[in-house]
Amino acid sequence: MSSVALYRDLDLRRPPRPVPGSAPARAHRGVLRRILARILAAIERSDQRRVEQEAERFIAKHGGRLTDDLERQLTEHFKSRSFLPS
Repeated sequence: MSSVALYRDLDLRRPPRPVPGSAPARAHRGVLRRILARILAAIERSDQRRVEQEAERFIAKHGGRLTDDLERQLTEHFKSRSFLPS
């Protein structure tokens, strides 16, 4: 997927880096930024699930076994149908 955004840098689960005692206090992230980060992460998970479900349907429709040829067809399927995550 070529539409990977840089919002992965806004991971709220990552602990903050320690600040040396002489450094000025760092401002906390704003509420809107935290909300936006969570929304964008949810959208990314949703897109990933949708792509995986489409791949599962395609594989099941074409015999249920993933072979080199089927993998090539799956790649062409996603390219030819302009199956782009939203």
